[in-house]
Amino acid sequence: MKFCKKYQEYMETQQHHKKKLPSVDFKNLKKILKRCRNNRRSEESLSTYSSSGLVITLVINIIAQNMKFCKKYQEYMETQQHQKKKLPSVGFKKLKKILKRCRNTDTILSENSHRSQSVSTDSSSAVVITPDHHRHHCPVCDGTFFPSLLKEMSEVVGCFNDRARKLLDEHLATGFHKYFAWCRDRLQGNHGGLIQEGKDLVGYAIFNAIAMRKILKKYDKIHYCKHGQAFRSQVQSMHIEILQSPWLCELIAFHINLRETNSDTRKASELFEGCSLVFNDGNPSLSCELSDTFKLEIDLTCSICLDTVFDSVSLTCGHIFCYMCACKSGSVTIIDGLKAADPTSKCPLCREAGVYEGALHLDELNILLNRRCPEYWEERLQSEKVERIRQAKEYWESQSRAFLGI
Repeated sequence: MKFCKKYQEYMETQQHHKKKLPSVDFKNLKKILKRCRNNRRSEESLSTYSSSGLVITLVINIIAQNMKFCKKYQEYMETQQHQKKKLPSVGFKKLKKILKRCRNTDTILSENSHRSQSVSTDSSSAVVITPDHHRHHCPVCDGTFFPSLLKEMSEVVGCFNDRARKLLDEHLATGFHKYFAWCRDRLQGNHGGLIQEGKDLVGYAIFNAIAMRKILKKYDKIHYCKHGQAFRSQVQSMHIEILQSPWLCELIAFHINLRETNSDTRKASELFEGCSLVFNDGNPSLSCELSDTFKLEIDLTCSICLDTVFDSVSLTCGHIFCYMCACKSGSVTIIDGLKAADPTSKCPLCREAGVYEGALHLDELNILLNRRCPEYWEERLQSEKVERIRQAKEYWESQSRAFLGI
């Protein structure tokens, strides 16, 4: 019997004997503490990581809706599958079962260690086996947990990038391709479908990012180690951290552009009013707030020139720079482009090599900044025009001399 219930029965017995004794309102005080615990859990801020001019802050308020994240995640993925979207997901429930088996193993080993300690007569010479000895190399988890999670996250990020690329290619299409897409949407009555698809993709990215962080946090809690944090760092270095994907930044800019383009898309974009471009002391940042639950912020200041990114490009490590700044850091001209950079060239911030070849131009972000900061954009355009002409002239002169053998 729990002490609270036992205490209440005891005090009721005393009152029944007509003994007017004061007592501690145990039940009421427990309710107060329970409310306090719920309030503390309702706002959980995950770690903020800085990636070279790209600072992403994810603030999460999941338990505000009296539902465990595992159940909420499953319901979300079932909804996506019901809409006939074949999206890979993190096997949250399966991974939790693996950790549960490991916890049971820890309990057995802990009990055995206590028994061996009690049997031993000489405590100074006895070797006591504690769970901490095997947690560094867990036989239950290491062979299944991390490989399974790595495979699932690779599939999730690959699917997200492919879908986002197709969506934005369709939106940025020109000529006949754009006309064909417009006619198709009109005939199918799917006007606003791009916006809904983009919203679903952003939600998909954030849900899976939270799922990975939560399951790794649970791993560290059970094993009393920091292998989960180390795995997350490894995932970031392998470029399969979904919040590092430049396509996420492009999707947010895409929604803001659609909302500001014309009145036809404004009503549909109400589905995603949380996306906005914010200026704090002249420093721009993209903000995405799906609901009271999710908030995402991306800083748009180039870490090389310390100004708002112009003609922005994202390296494969996830860091955003101005295109000309990136070319200078990669020791290439704007004519040759970033693909011509030496494979050993490193990112100026994280010092990771080989990040220039797969660099991505952020077209939607450039459109947004051009529209919001026309004076700044025109000023940078004129100042860089001179430099671009100079580099082009030097390039073609060198090509002419090489051709003539001079």
